[in-house]
Amino acid sequence: MALQSLRSLGFIIGIFLITLAVSMLIPMLTLVLFKHEGELSAFTWSCLITALAGLALTLPGRPKDSNLRPRDMYMLTSSSWVIVCLFAALPMVLIQHISYTDAFFETMSGVTTTGSTVLTNLDQASPGLLIWRSMLQWLGGIGFIGMAVAILPLLRVGGMRLFQTESSDWGEKVMPRSHMAAKYILAVYTALTVLGFLGLWAAGMSAFEAINHAMTAISTGGYSTSDASMAHWTQPAIHWIAVALMIAGSLPFTLYVASLRGNYKALLRDHQVRGLLGFLLASWLVVGAWLHLHSQLGWIDAIRVAAFNITSVVTTTGYALGDYTTWGSFAVLLFFYLTFVGGCSGSTAGGLKIFRFQVAFVLLRANLLRLVHPRAVIKQQYNGHNLDEDIVSAMITFSFFFAVTISLIAIGLTLTGLDWITALTGAATAVCNVGPGLGPIIGPAGNFATLSDSAKWLLTAGMLLGRLEILTVLVLFTRAFWKH
Repeated sequence: MALQSLRSLGFIIGIFLITLAVSMLIPMLTLVLFKHEGELSAFTWSCLITALAGLALTLPGRPKDSNLRPRDMYMLTSSSWVIVCLFAALPMVLIQHISYTDAFFETMSGVTTTGSTVLTNLDQASPGLLIWRSMLQWLGGIGFIGMAVAILPLLRVGGMRLFQTESSDWGEKVMPRSHMAAKYILAVYTALTVLGFLGLWAAGMSAFEAINHAMTAISTGGYSTSDASMAHWTQPAIHWIAVALMIAGSLPFTLYVASLRGNYKALLRDHQVRGLLGFLLASWLVVGAWLHLHSQLGWIDAIRVAAFNITSVVTTTGYALGDYTTWGSFAVLLFFYLTFVGGCSGSTAGGLKIFRFQVAFVLLRANLLRLVHPRAVIKQQYNGHNLDEDIVSAMITFSFFFAVTISLIAIGLTLTGLDWITALTGAATAVCNVGPGLGPIIGPAGNFATLSDSAKWLLTAGMLLGRLEILTVLVLFTRAFWKH
């Protein structure tokens, strides 16, 4: 890679680190408000170290010719996430006095909006640490991407290219200028967060609890301020508001922008959105009926509990409202399948994404028709667009390596001594960025703290691969990438 390109990448990553350092002022202010001044030094030192590293990368100045090639964008995408996590983990080490492995795992889980945690006793945890975890998920959801899309065009870099490599967005451009689109996306993201905060606060959470959960719900991250997750609050209104926020975060943010610019039916007309909402509703009814018949819950409560947990898993948020692994084998297996679904492309959600299932159905239907009518010319369309060979090829390639990645990580986890259920569901939940797995160790009532360091590093790699949609990272390991 050319020296000029490395200087450009370093300059941009330096801006990210300075932004991260500035973000640390919020947990510092939180510590002052909650009278935990004794923990200020942890964030002070972390802030200084991060800011100095950012300044060291930006002080040489922006290279005159900072036009990055497509392969430079892939390097920027992967390296920025890793480097941001390296520094964002510092407060956790200094406050919790945990190992750097645990801190990096927790940070990567936050920034990738996975939600797996190694921390316990969250109900008594430092308020500065809790708000920092929530902020990492909020920034990882759209914040960092939106900031990058806004900044990179000023550096003569294609900002929307970064958004596409990080979010699998392949929709139409909603605005001619990507930095303007980024401002709209950030505005929508912030507005939804504020509305979520007001709703949760009014429904019975404290202001501190409400702002934390608003950030982690809209980012489909799933970090909570309680070990019991959302089961800590019994008010049905809180659960339904959280469901609405999780769904809002799993929809394409570019369509929110289109709606703001006058295309008011953009969300309702989109096949992804309709497919996701229909799938959620059907799942709610099926699992709600099962839960009602196999528990003491009435219909309304059964639907609420089922809707919350299903939405949490499908949107890859990872909240838990009770332990759904106790609902019977049908429910457990169904929740494992739901782990892979995901939200819409261009959202904060992970997983395979709903559009890939819809495209696969279109291809299946076309192939079945071709068997009946071998000479017929069958149109293959999705969302009003023809499915050309490039789209089909990309989808098949991604889906294959998605499965291979989960399989290899699962095998690696068994070599660390884990049982096959923990290994398989742990690999799946990491790559799909969901959070909890299945089984007594990492299930919705469990925790990742007892896993070995090698298992945690494997899962950390899985989180990054899943968040960046695998191929964005794998391309860095090809010989063609490094050829001049």
